[in-house]
This record gives sequence, structure tokens and C-alpha cells, in this order.
Amino acid sequence: MSRPGSIVVGKRRLETEWWGPRPQAAPTLVLLHEGLGCVALWRDFPDNLAAATGFGVFAFSRFGYGRSEPVSLPRPLSYMHDEARDVLPRVLDAAGIERCVLVGHSDGASIAAIHAASARDARVCGLALIAPHFFVEDVTVASIAAIRAAYDTGDLRRRLARYHTRVDVAFRGWSEAWLNPGFRGWDITPLVPAIEAPMLLLQGSEDRYGTTDQLRVAERAARSPVRTVLLQGAEHSPHIEAPRPTADEVARFARSVLQHELYCHS
Repeated sequence: MSRPGSIVVGKRRLETEWWGPRPQAAPTLVLLHEGLGCVALWRDFPDNLAAATGFGVFAFSRFGYGRSEPVSLPRPLSYMHDEARDVLPRVLDAAGIERCVLVGHSDGASIAAIHAASARDARVCGLALIAPHFFVEDVTVASIAAIRAAYDTGDLRRRLARYHTRVDVAFRGWSEAWLNPGFRGWDITPLVPAIEAPMLLLQGSEDRYGTTDQLRVAERAARSPVRTVLLQGAEHSPHIEAPRPTADEVARFARSVLQHELYCHS
């Protein structure tokens, strides 16, 4: 059973939820959601991970998402770097995280990678990156432009409003950053060699927001151990479209790095 709650970071409240044991009792899988995500939109994935590993699972909604406090718009084009370097370390502190694997989806995967490369955080023993972005692709921009049209003219806004208290802040903050011409040069490929923790990268074969060139970046540039998996038939959210193989891969990876602590910093 999950335990909804909140933490305070910089005098502002973030929505949180826990599954399984607390950090003092077991390692933790820390979930970092995508650009339109939040705690609730992980659906059954956290519960499945907790059951498969026996580890704790911790999720939070970033500022501007879910039931967390809002942000001012427009978001800076550096928002993922800001989250990785300034916010995430304080989230881990406030949640009492001790040993963990960062499990990021899309934007959350990029944030996890930036954090691991920049902070050399001793608590982070591995990265499980689902549909990560290391650089901007034409297909990503085209798909975000299409979803913006659906938000403006269809029922997407109504559906997202069930999960985000300030739905326009969540959607506009993400889409306007990605569609800003200045964002086309966003590229975290140079950071990849600085990641010391092992990485698991998962992508759906039908992902409309990124190509397998994103996986190739890690395979070519990483100095740490890397495993890449292409999940047939899945799209941009394999943990929803292919829940069993995605959970199995992440659980297996988490056990391998956390039970043996082969890559955790001393």
C-alpha cells in the first residue's frame, strides 16, 4: 500500500508518495517523471517495482506538476539542468534517501543523467532511464507540436486536469520550452562520460518522441556499464504500454547494483 505525503524544499511543498520500506530499512528506487507526469501518472509501476525488489520506491511531483506548488512561466530553457543540480539533491535530502537507483522517464531520465554526471552523488548507485533524451531530435519537436495542438483544440487539457492542479502551468511550462527555437541546441551528450554509475536504458520500438539514436549516445559515450533494451510494440511510456517487461528489467537492474553495492560510492 502506498503512503501519500509531501516534503518541503526551499519553503515550498512537493507532493510525494512512498511504496515499500523506508530508506533506513532498504535501498530506494527514486522515480523522476516525464514532462507531463506526476506521482499519480506512474500508475501501477511503483507498486510493481516494490513487490519485485523488496526495496522502497519514492516518487514526487516536480514543482508545477501534480499537487505540488506551482512555478512561474515561462520555464527557463535550463530547467532540466536546474532540476538536476539544484532541486533533486534537496529532494533526496528531505526524503532521507540513503542508497538509491534513479528511475527516470523522458525529461525525468534526462534529469537523472545530468544529476549523476554533475553531482557525483554518493547515494546514487545506478540509473534506469526510460525513453531518455540526450539531445533534441526533429521527431521530438514534431510530436510536441502535435500534442500542443491536441491540448489547444481537443480534450487533452480536460484529461490532464484530473492530475495537475494547475494544468496550464504543467503543460505550457514543458511544451513552450521544448518548442522554443533556442532549445534546439540543448544537448547533454558531453556529460555522459562523467556518469560513473551503471545505466539501464529502455525505449519503446514505436516511440514517437525519440529514436534509438538516444540509446546509441549512451552506448558510444558512457564509460560506465550500459545495457540498452528496445521493447517491441511499446511507445514513449514502456512502463505503461509494456508494464511487465519494463518492471522486470528495472527490478533486475536495481537488484544487481543495490544488493551487491558494486558501484555505490563509499
